[in-house]
Amino acid sequence: MRTIDESHFYTRDMKPQARPDAIIQGDVYRFTVLTSRMIRLEYAADGQFEDRPTQTVFNRDFPVPAYRIVENEEELQIITEHVHLHYTKGPFAANTLYIDVLGNFSTYYSRYTFGGPLRTLKGTARTLDHADGVIPLEEGIVSRQGYAAIDDSNAFVLTEDHFVEPRRSGTHDIYYFGYGHDYKQALRDFYHLTGPTPMLPRQVLGNWWSRYWRYSEKEYKDLMTRFKTEDIPFSVSVIDMDWHVTDIPERYGSGWTGYTWNRDLFPDPRGFLQWLKDDDRMVTLNLHPADGVRGFEEAYEAMAVAMGVDPESDVRIPFDFSDRTFIENYFTKLHHPHEADGVDFWWIDWQQGANSKMKGLDPLWMLNHYHALDIARDGNRPLIFSRYAGPGSHRYPVGFSGDTIISWASLQFQPYFTATASNIGYGWWSHDIGGHQRGEKDDELSTRWLQYGVFSPIMRLHSTMSIFNGKEPWRYSTDAANVMKKYLQLRHQLVPYIYTMNARNHFDGLPLVSPMYYEHPEDDQAYNVPIQFYFGTELIVAPMVTPMHRKLHMTATTAWLPEGEWFDFFNGHRYRGGKQIRLFRYLEDQGVLAKAGAIVPLGRHLEQSNALHNPEDLEVVVFPGASNRFTLFEDDSTGVAHRDGVNVETTFALDWEARELTIAAPTGHRDLLPENRSITLILRGVREGYVQRDGESVTGVYDHATQSLRVELGEVTDTITLSLQVEISTNENKMDRLYAFLDQAEISYDLKDRLYRLLSQKLDPVNMMHQLQALELEKDLVDCLLELMLS
Repeated sequence: MRTIDESHFYTRDMKPQARPDAIIQGDVYRFTVLTSRMIRLEYAADGQFEDRPTQTVFNRDFPVPAYRIVENEEELQIITEHVHLHYTKGPFAANTLYIDVLGNFSTYYSRYTFGGPLRTLKGTARTLDHADGVIPLEEGIVSRQGYAAIDDSNAFVLTEDHFVEPRRSGTHDIYYFGYGHDYKQALRDFYHLTGPTPMLPRQVLGNWWSRYWRYSEKEYKDLMTRFKTEDIPFSVSVIDMDWHVTDIPERYGSGWTGYTWNRDLFPDPRGFLQWLKDDDRMVTLNLHPADGVRGFEEAYEAMAVAMGVDPESDVRIPFDFSDRTFIENYFTKLHHPHEADGVDFWWIDWQQGANSKMKGLDPLWMLNHYHALDIARDGNRPLIFSRYAGPGSHRYPVGFSGDTIISWASLQFQPYFTATASNIGYGWWSHDIGGHQRGEKDDELSTRWLQYGVFSPIMRLHSTMSIFNGKEPWRYSTDAANVMKKYLQLRHQLVPYIYTMNARNHFDGLPLVSPMYYEHPEDDQAYNVPIQFYFGTELIVAPMVTPMHRKLHMTATTAWLPEGEWFDFFNGHRYRGGKQIRLFRYLEDQGVLAKAGAIVPLGRHLEQSNALHNPEDLEVVVFPGASNRFTLFEDDSTGVAHRDGVNVETTFALDWEARELTIAAPTGHRDLLPENRSITLILRGVREGYVQRDGESVTGVYDHATQSLRVELGEVTDTITLSLQVEISTNENKMDRLYAFLDQAEISYDLKDRLYRLLSQKLDPVNMMHQLQALELEKDLVDCLLELMLS
């Protein structure tokens, strides 16, 4: 099987054999102390244990932690720094095997018993198809109780010739995680066990255009040209199923499966693909492979000969991913020719269940695994677009969450669903942003969904086959369209920051999006804001997911601000942390907050361009209040990534006490950077001031509305240290913002005047709250005023 044998991306780094010193073994049991908090639990009546990799587990080679054994003929105890295992020798059962987490990390009961229920903080689910809001989620690897477990007993093993075979029946193979509340370390060790998330190509992190629509080549090119004219960037073109022939003779069955371009719509497929790529887009085509290969396909003759079928017979060649020969020919005959023409990766839209000819083998997992291997065969980064197929699926990004229903309930669930998926390591969900089907036209909902999409892992607009249901911004009101355009541009500007988090996910095992409790595991408040999440290291997002207050023209969300100081990412408004607060935002605003000291590198917006190269003009947004370091990661975005590979890093170090910002000279392969890179410093959330470079003031422009000082530094090739002659904002512009709010609010003029006079008095917080309460105003109005005046 040439395709599989030559694909070494996953297999080359597999180390499935645990170190001998980590193993405690008896006649029918085996325990492997992988870390001081992770233990493999095996039972086999025949004494035969499994050392090969499985669908989930690739690497059991961990440094052996310190542990001790207490044992007699009836009982075995294994004690590490963090956990204590008790085993009464014999078959595994609730009364023979249990493990305690040591230490007073939690008030929750922290004993795992074999076969007992798990109460984790959840993981993810296979699909959001037909979901209108909340759905049940599978378990994850972190829990407030301090323990979790993955049952690998039924996973297929990977053989030396890169195929799979079922496990022997009657065995138990469980991985116990006793990490207390050290959620991030649990995730890092999970990635070590199962394999890292690959680096995504840079273009994948921009905007994707996707629509279930019967485009012609001309219509699609006209649409892409209009996007460019409207200055709306897209870096990935998703061509849904009608790229291939769908109107087929009745004897062949459904037209959903296909591998032959519809030349009535696309007369020159290679030229069409090249046109898209010349305009800086990657291309993915949709697949529904369930119906195999039928006689009308252009590749039928080659496939039939390869499969030993008479090409004249017109006999359907069934889809069978339990057949090695079929897998080999599936790629070489059906997919490689399209890839040679310009297809970058495949959208594997498998919806036919989890059964195959090999009992217990999930064809979705097989498709994901072998497509990722195959696309990486020439040193490319493994990249597919497919559904989740269980723990370990993070090795096969990107995830397709299915056909989302258009509703506020769907939007409200997606931030929680996405962040919680990190609890099983699945960090690159792609949703149908804006919703796929049903629902009704709602400009506000569509705008809020798009804004959330910009701060989600993958930004892919999508809609179903309806002449009325499209996500082109010009289909909406002028206000909505302008906001959509602004945020689609912002997503491309954010790529330097997101790409650095892409590297962090690959190398350090921390996803772009994560729940608040990762950073604040001992604070109950972190568990009570399910739709709020960290977006990388510098930002938290509390998305707007409910309709606006029609009189106030604002949407509200409840956010929890951890201890410290926080700043609105867009206007620099300063908030004191350690509390819950209701955030109010106009349609053009999203709830994005930067921590004190945050450093966020952006690319400058390139007009009428889809390009996402390492930017020639870098804008670095810096927030005051704390010292911090941020290292920008850049590479060529093509080959397999290595920490010490072909990349370049630029470190920005803020010493807030000294009021200094150091921009280090880039290290590594500087030839990857543009020849003349210029850097613009944006100090946001500061009072008016200036910046000195080499003792001389650098001209800057201060924007009162965003409390930002913008300083053009020009080309920076060597290390420089800037003196920041600025102070942290005290929200000096809040009276301007109060006036703007009251001017727009649909309340009585007398009340507007009274509120403006009252709040102009600079009352202390307690007095202000009493005064507002005495007016007997509605709660949303009071909360909005308090956010403006008391933050």
